[in-house]
Parts: sequence; structure tokens; C-alpha cells
Amino acid sequence: MSVLSPSRVPTSAPRGRALVEERPLRHPDVTSSRVMSRRAWWLVASNFLLPGSAQTLAGNRRLGRVGLIATIAMWIVLAAAVLLGLMWRSMLTSIIASDWTLTAAQVLLWAYALLWVVLTIDTLRLVRLRRVPGRTRAGVVVVALVLALVPASASVYTAQSVIAPLQSGLGIFADGPSVPPSDGYYNFLLLGADSGEGRDSMRFDSISVVSVNADSGAVTIFGIPRDLRHVPFSEGPMRDLYPEGFEGQNSPTCGWTSGINQLTNAVEACRTDKGDSLYPDARKQNSTPAVEATRDAAEGILGIDIPYHVFIDMHGFADLVDALGGVTITVRERLPEGGGPSYHNQPAEDWATGWIEKGTQHMDGDTAQWYARSRYTTSDWDRMRRQRELQTAILDQATPSTVLSRFSGIVAAGKNLVQTDIPDSLLPYLVDLAADAKGQEIQDLELTPKGVNIDPENPTSADWERIRGMVHDLLHPPTPTPSTAP
Repeated sequence: MSVLSPSRVPTSAPRGRALVEERPLRHPDVTSSRVMSRRAWWLVASNFLLPGSAQTLAGNRRLGRVGLIATIAMWIVLAAAVLLGLMWRSMLTSIIASDWTLTAAQVLLWAYALLWVVLTIDTLRLVRLRRVPGRTRAGVVVVALVLALVPASASVYTAQSVIAPLQSGLGIFADGPSVPPSDGYYNFLLLGADSGEGRDSMRFDSISVVSVNADSGAVTIFGIPRDLRHVPFSEGPMRDLYPEGFEGQNSPTCGWTSGINQLTNAVEACRTDKGDSLYPDARKQNSTPAVEATRDAAEGILGIDIPYHVFIDMHGFADLVDALGGVTITVRERLPEGGGPSYHNQPAEDWATGWIEKGTQHMDGDTAQWYARSRYTTSDWDRMRRQRELQTAILDQATPSTVLSRFSGIVAAGKNLVQTDIPDSLLPYLVDLAADAKGQEIQDLELTPKGVNIDPENPTSADWERIRGMVHDLLHPPTPTPSTAP
């Protein structure tokens, strides 16, 4: 022992000093307050900037590798998502629209938030707080916890307020493959109805067809008056029943007029089977017999194929507008709010519960709903125009930043508002087209006396042919003939 002891003494001390000098983070000079303070801030900063690096430098290297790998993997995934969003939006949408992808993303975000908290607590252990001066000690603890709270809460917020609502909102879309564009266009039947109290049936108060150019994303909207009579049908059960156009039925128990919005009564409300014999597969495909009959009518009127529909319950329309933060509209004339007159020619001042004043206004959901509904002091044609103004304004003002900042509210409102048979497989294409459509002027054609010179009460077969020709020319404008002039 007397031989070995002297040999240990001179070698151990220099080795310890060398470790302190070469690796001060792992082997600090605990007697120096200055060293311990600087080391504490270095470890806290390292844990925030690159989670896992503090453990790699001063603690459990295995835990550090877990943190580093998770962090690097997270940054790679985010970078890939940004790259896909900039260059291949449809591919990114296909990935995001998968229920498995969204579930995995939620689990990983929760796990990453928990890992960050564990790494922060372990970093505070590595700091050796008892060796850090009092004021610095308190500052290190507060800063470390705040820096851990920011990314951890961001991960939890993304999982709960972005991914969870998105996963829930995707449930409104149908399953199955999409169909190719028809004659270069994706066509959608857009229906609006009010399910509020006092409505005897869900009749469609707003009927439009939205055509989106499959190459350019250009949007054209065709407005169909709800009282347009004797409409023709495309091939199907309604044409078999009404080969000469839709007709009304007088009945003391359940009847209807020949207006297109009366198809709900004719197809569902006044039939014992609720229309299932006419359209047996409708409900399996996220639709209804009334929607299918209205779709056949719109196809017969316009002469185009309409494979998809979107039904909007106007009773919840206000929620969507509020979720978007309101909508800005220029009001052309003063409009009353309220349930309408109690007797013929009753002045609006006697029954109106409020007024929408003339001029440019930023409307909340309730005001926008009244703007779309109001009809007692104006015509149905004016109401159609206002509804189209709202549709266009919402499309123009729903910017990416607005949608992202209010995402959960928009998804929640949309889920309660919308029914559609659009398949989720079509979403990647629609996202690309929506981006292309931004900034382009929306075309529209109203099938009103002013828009197409038609008598809605008594249209003729020549009127339908003329309308189909106008639709074709609007969707497929003739190519200008090159000039031969010098």
C-alpha cells in the first residue's frame, strides 16, 4: 500500500483538474459561483434551442440522444410539410386527409410535449441549483420553465385545437373515389335552407351551381330562382314522372306548386316512403332524395353534369360567419330584420326588429344571415343577388391567415353547417384549385328575368335551350379568330 498510494495521489488531482478544464459542463468547478452560473444558463439555453443537447453535454447521453433524435425528426417533418405545401399541395392534402396520419400526429405531438417537460426537469437537475447563487438560481428556474411551456403548450395546442377539429371535420366528406371533371369542370350543387323553428319542411331557399375550371380554378356561379317553375329534369326517375317538366299537385292533405323548391314536398314530405323508391341509394351516399331530385333539375336546366352537392343549413350560417371574424358587404338599400308583416301592406317600421343600413358594413353572423334572408321589402331577385354577394365575399375574405388563426372555430361551425357527398379523395384537387382561384374574378349568371330574359312563371322549351347555350358559352368561350390585317 505504501508503494501504491504515492503513485495515486499525484495522478488523480491533475486528472480531475484536466476534466474540469476540458469538459466544464460535465465536470464543473462547483466551488466557483461564476462558473456554475454561466453553466446553468448554457444548459437552459441548450435545452431550449436543441432539446437533448443538455443531457448529451452534461448528463445521461442516452436520454440526450432520444431528445436530439425526436427534435431533428420533428424539424424534418415540419420542413417536409412546408416544402410539400409550397410545391405539392395536393400530396400534402392527401397525407393530412388520412385518419391514420392525423391520429399518429396527435400521439407524436403529445409525446413530444411530454418529452420536452422531462428534458427540462432533467436539465434543472443537471444545473445543480444548490451550487448556483440565489438570484441566478431563481432566474434559471423561471426561464427554464417558461421556455419549456412555450413549445410544450404549442404541441398540445396543435394536437387539440388544430388536428382534432380537422380530424372531426373531415367526417363530413363521403368515402370512395372521385369522378373526373365533366367537360373540363368540377360542378357542385350548392343548396341553402333554413331549419329554424316554424318550418314545415326543409325547402331549399337558395339554389346555385358552382362550376370550377379543372385547369385554371376559375369559378362560375349559376343562380337558380327558388320559384322557377316547370323545370326540366336530366335522365332519371323525375324525368320519368314529369317528362314535360315539373308540375304541381293540389291536395287538401299534402300538395305542392311547380316551383323548383317544392321538390322537397313532391319527393319526400308527401310520399310515404320519403322518396326512397325514387332514389334508393341517396342516404347511403350522404345525400337525400330531395337533394337528388334538385340535382336532376339543375342538370336539366343548365345542361351540365353535377356529380356533387353541398347543403348549407342557414340556421347555422351565422356561426360560420362569426368563426371567420365577420364579412364586409356594401349594402345597396336599407333592409329590415324581423319575421315579416302580420297583415297585407303593413309598414316595415311596425314589425321590423332592426335595420341593416345602407353603405359598407362589416357584418357579424346574425346581421349577415338577415342580409341573406330579408325579402319582404325587396324581390326574390334582389335576395338572390345578396346571397351571391355573401358567397363571393366569404370566398374572397377567407384568406389563409384568417382560416389558420380561426381554424378550430371554422371547422366546428362547418361540421354543424354542411352536408355533402364530396368524397375525401377529391380534397387534394380542390385545395390546388382553391389556391389557383384566389385573385380571379368570379363569373355569375342569374336565371332571372333580368339575367337571362326568362319568365320564371311560364318558361318555354326554347328558354331552356337558350339557357343551356348561354351556360356553354360562359364555360367555354369561343377562341378569338386571329386577325389577318397587316
